[in-house]
Amino acid sequence: MNYISTRGGVAPQQFSDILLGGLMADGGLSIPESYPQLTQADLESMAPLNYRDLAFAVISRFVDDIPADDLKALIEKTYTSEVYCNGRSKNQASHITPLIKLDNNLYIQELSNGPTLAFKDMAMQLLGNLFEYVLDKKGEQINILGATSGDTGSAAEYAMRGKRGVNVFMLSPFGKMSPFQRAQMFSLQDENIFNLSVHGFFDACQDIVKDVNKDAEFKAKYKIGAVNSINWGRIVAQVVYYFKGYFAMILASGKKVGDKVDFCVPSGNFGNICAGHIARQMGLPIGQLIVATNENDVLDEFFKTGGYHPRGLDRTYETTSPSMDITKASNLERFVFDLIGRDAERLAAMWKSVETGSGFELTADEFATMRDRYGFKSEASNHADRIAHIREVFEKYGVQVDPHTADGFKAAKAHRNPAVPMVIMETALPAKFEDTMQEALKQAPFRPKGLAGLEALPQRFDAIEADAALIKQYLVERIK
Repeated sequence: MNYISTRGGVAPQQFSDILLGGLMADGGLSIPESYPQLTQADLESMAPLNYRDLAFAVISRFVDDIPADDLKALIEKTYTSEVYCNGRSKNQASHITPLIKLDNNLYIQELSNGPTLAFKDMAMQLLGNLFEYVLDKKGEQINILGATSGDTGSAAEYAMRGKRGVNVFMLSPFGKMSPFQRAQMFSLQDENIFNLSVHGFFDACQDIVKDVNKDAEFKAKYKIGAVNSINWGRIVAQVVYYFKGYFAMILASGKKVGDKVDFCVPSGNFGNICAGHIARQMGLPIGQLIVATNENDVLDEFFKTGGYHPRGLDRTYETTSPSMDITKASNLERFVFDLIGRDAERLAAMWKSVETGSGFELTADEFATMRDRYGFKSEASNHADRIAHIREVFEKYGVQVDPHTADGFKAAKAHRNPAVPMVIMETALPAKFEDTMQEALKQAPFRPKGLAGLEALPQRFDAIEADAALIKQYLVERIK
């Protein structure tokens, strides 16, 4: 399988060639030339598989330049009960991403059982093993430059800590993450981990990463790579849990393979739900894909109006679901590329408008296709909604959900068809957002064993201004 750029200016490349990078050389995102297609027989054969075997069945369709035995070994090394042992469900260790029943045909899929208690561990742990494998084969090293609004950073650092040939430089917004999130990242003392606390919001961090990646000479000289959600390796790994959630929901609801299941996904940078779109394009029978956002509702505006208008830092709000405090959804480019018939020239023009601040509007036909053919809907939440829905889920179902998943619960209720099974994708464990959980429930959230006193550990980070030149200088001084 070959990969192309959404903007059409790069020759096709193989999986190992795009794995270590972020933006393509023309500023676009990598995407398969075509999506693997699954038959009804394929789906039925995949339905009973455990998570590791299902991951191989899905991911191997996107990777043909890593020997099958090696790929299978990397997957089996990743998805183990020892790695994903932080969940609340009794059966989570063997199922990796089990379902929690809320109501008839309404479930939450646990995605936060990994080492950093966030869904991003599902892909990042595999990415760490893939990076180490590919770098070893190529005899190379890489310096990862990433940006995080809260969970990507810790997931990346825990996946890459101590890996051969890998340094991680992670940008995060100064003072904008929860105390738990900061402690997870800043308490790491590994020599290959560097935390930069940037004065500004996440979008400023993300813009710096993009600016550095656009400097082709600097990127090549200092071997700059990426693990943000624009990294294709993360997207393809996330596709897997849609399949697992679908098959588990079919079993739980008494439906048959081929019946539709709806998914509701809290999303800021559009990476998580982009994986759902790709699963749907492969033939997984997904009905609705519902995007849940917070007060930074650029995606909600897009899916309700067809207009995509990212906002400046002056209109980016600090909220109590901080991992979605994003107003420039990088992965939306992949979906729009499919939506407009993979017209790379038009896509490039649309994103030029985005980058200059004006944004773009879909045509009436494109807007209808997005909602009718691709099944996208959306809903936004505010702080009061969040508190109310955390409380509602706990009082009605006895389940604690984090603020982002509470945003998902509100969106699921708004667009739910009771006759169609609905899966809400969990974002993180509530322990990561203790202040908000205390406000909602008047009690401390569940915290896995071994994480007591995390916030009291020594923390190591460097505060820095939001300036790409300063970040480059920081990297140059520390890359050996």
